[in-house]
Formats: sequence, structure tokens, C-alpha cells
Amino acid sequence: MGDYKQEFIDFMIECDVLKFGDFTLKSGRKSPFFMNAGAYVTGAQLSRLGEYYARAIHEAYGDDFDVLFGPAYKGIPLSVATTIAYSRLYGKEIRYCSNRKEVKDHGDTGILLGSKIKDGDRVVIIEDVTTSGKSMEETVPIVRAQGDVKILGLMVSLNRMEKGKGSKSALEEIKDLYSFETNAIVSMKDVTSYLHGKEINGRVLIDDDMMDKINAYYKEYGAEA
Repeated sequence: MGDYKQEFIDFMIECDVLKFGDFTLKSGRKSPFFMNAGAYVTGAQLSRLGEYYARAIHEAYGDDFDVLFGPAYKGIPLSVATTIAYSRLYGKEIRYCSNRKEVKDHGDTGILLGSKIKDGDRVVIIEDVTTSGKSMEETVPIVRAQGDVKILGLMVSLNRMEKGKGSKSALEEIKDLYSFETNAIVSMKDVTSYLHGKEINGRVLIDDDMMDKINAYYKEYGAEA
């Protein structure tokens, strides 16, 4: 695991984005961990977050793409912060684009915010986390409806590594369904191997008891490797 991935795990903890305890997810599952990307709220936090995404995207997809698409709503600040970071880190001007929930019929009309997507564009989609892949059901048709474009892949911050609609993870299901690559800055395997037994600010977030709870959760909900 690269140094920036370890830094990113520390960063999620520092920003209170990744928590451990007892949580009920939107799916109804009882989970011992929870991620809330809405907790990134300051300029400094968004600046650092954009850099982590930019590093992961550069590592996975290189420089040969044109547009970073962030689905509304959480994907909007992610795409903006990451295009800024990409320019700063790699000297490459990537255009950002997001969708509106409702089509605008006056002024800057249409369903898109930011850059328009045009024929020949190569697109990377950016999201916070994907559990079921439901957001891609809306996002992929919007992007592909803009013309002769190629979606290179999806980047999320955390791969929860649990079952989507079937036995595979949501990221694997998206890859199979839409025929593009899916990646994450870190996976829960990265998180547990790094944090198990590690003291942070006087606390061990994943002690043996919490590790047992996480293992039990994955025994029930873990995706096929």
C-alpha cells in the first residue's frame, strides 16, 4: 500500500469521515463502520481530498482523459476539487462536469454543469463511495447521451468490498455491466490492515473486538474476491 493511501486513511479519521461502532445503513444492513464524505467541509480538507483523488486517478488512468464527471450532488465538489489538484500536481488541464437533478430551460440550459461533454471526449467518473451501484444507473446514460464519448472508468474514495445486488461487490458489478474500469483510493482491506491495533490520538479504533465485528460483517455481506 502506497504512502499516500496510508495518509488518506489517517485523513479520513482526522476529518471524522470514517467511523467505527454500530450503524444502520440505508440498505438496512447493520455495519460496524460508516463513511460520510459529507464531513469534508473546509477549504483545507477539500484541497487535500482533491489531491488524494488526483493521485489515485493519475495512478489508475494516467493523463489521457479530458473530463472528470461528478454526479450530483456529492460528486460536484469532488470533481471541482480534483480538477484543481490535477492541474497543480500534474500540469494537465482536465475539465470538470456534473449533472443537474432537473434540466434547466433558461440561461445555461440543459442537464449539465461545468464543461459540456463532446464527441471524442474521454471521461473519468468520480464518486465518494458506491454500495449498490444505483447512482451509475442514472449517471452512465447521461454521460453516454452527450455524444461519441468513452468512459474510461470510475474512481471512488473507499471500496467497501461488500455485496452489491448479487454476490460481487458493487464496483465489480459496475465493471461487468458497463465495461469500464472501477477503482478506489483505498479498500476496507487496506483500512483494516493499516488500523488494526494502531493507536491514533490515544485510541485504537480497530482493536481485536472491533476486528471480530468487521470479520463477522464480511462473513455475511462480503463480496466474492
